[in-house]
Amino acid sequence: MATSYESYEVRCGRRRISLKRASTPAEAVIDYLRSIGCSDEEMTRVGMDAITWRGAVYKAVPAHTPH
Repeated sequence: MATSYESYEVRCGRRRISLKRASTPAEAVIDYLRSIGCSDEEMTRVGMDAITWRGAVYKAVPAHTPH
């Protein structure tokens, strides 16, 4: 079975900070955080689509979702 990828906006608060293609929202956030140098040990999952790092909450939503 082929993996399906969607476009996700990675947001910190209401601000869009990245656009990622991933199979899940969490994967999009993790990919973004790793790309800016965050290690897995520094990430804390706080929901199905949200991760904290250094006090900030990063969340991914489908790219077509309004603020």
